[in-house]
Amino acid sequence: MADLSKRFTVGYALAPKKQASFIQLSLVNLAKEKGIDFIQIDMNKPLIEQGPPFDCVLHKMYGEDWKDQLIQYSVKYPNVLIIDSPEAIERLHNRITMLQVVTELEIENETVSFGIPKQAVVYDAKIVSESYLNSEGLKFPVIAKPLVADGSAKSHKMVLVFNKDGLSKLKPPLVLQEFVNHGAVIFKVYVVGDYVKCVKRKSLPDVMEENLGKLESYLSFSQVSNLNTCEKNDKYYKLMNLDDAELPPLSFLTEIARGLRRATKLYLFNFDLIRDNRVGNRYLVIDINYFPGYAKMPNYERVMTDFFWDVLSKNDEGKGGFESLQKGSCEKEVRMFVGGKGYGEDEGTLPVSPLKREENENANTIQV
Repeated sequence: MADLSKRFTVGYALAPKKQASFIQLSLVNLAKEKGIDFIQIDMNKPLIEQGPPFDCVLHKMYGEDWKDQLIQYSVKYPNVLIIDSPEAIERLHNRITMLQVVTELEIENETVSFGIPKQAVVYDAKIVSESYLNSEGLKFPVIAKPLVADGSAKSHKMVLVFNKDGLSKLKPPLVLQEFVNHGAVIFKVYVVGDYVKCVKRKSLPDVMEENLGKLESYLSFSQVSNLNTCEKNDKYYKLMNLDDAELPPLSFLTEIARGLRRATKLYLFNFDLIRDNRVGNRYLVIDINYFPGYAKMPNYERVMTDFFWDVLSKNDEGKGGFESLQKGSCEKEVRMFVGGKGYGEDEGTLPVSPLKREENENANTIQV
């Protein structure tokens, strides 16, 4: 039961489209009942001049100016929670760095395994030959994704490429990722602090090798996994057998979510999983997104309200929020520069090899 004598303010800075989808009246009213007031940050005024200081700044804005404003705000108000740290978010803006965190996870499970698809960075699509792809462990069809994953409409323009002609029509830099047949089902796993929910969505149908010669050079598919799951009478749905798809094991999802949360230092994100048809008990993480479309998640209002109440109450009591959620985290960036839709660069070895640089360069809920 919420302590009604306490009230917290969450200042939010979101792009108009994101604000419209997330800051719904149902969320605002429920949060207000529990003692949390959502207040829009005026992006036409310096953040540091707005106050009294918020208890938390929730944001999904980019750019050096905004990052500098968060740093200044954290220096002046070190007890304010910044959700999430810009440095952590930026790691997900590069599709190579993004999946590197998955390779860093150490999870032991006797019944299932996980990994990421093979992938390569392309800076000049004209030089890519089928034999070269094979030498990199790739073969057609492949998924072509923009290298930058900043949440823009452009970053979601992904295509399934069936041959070299299709590849030559694309604009680098881009990431080529192996297409793995996965039964036309994608598992979208939403993470909100300690809360995890997995839902099944439609994805691309499997591609048979013998059919490659009959297909066009490429197929756009960035919106396929977001098709309405209620459309149960169309031919496409019947092909996917969405209702028959078995969810990944709960303990497995729990460990992946916990590991990614620690590795990314993010508290609002989702990740996409597919089941590799070649090995039925193997799953591949194909994408990680910061602050996804939570309004699509069942009962998102209560989930978000509970999250903010918990983390703000613990911070107010001096216990800190969830593990590793630090007050004034942006202040540290002064000293050290430290997330749907189908199928992030630090130190360390990436399971990716760049092909060439131009100029030689149904839902399930669990708790973690």
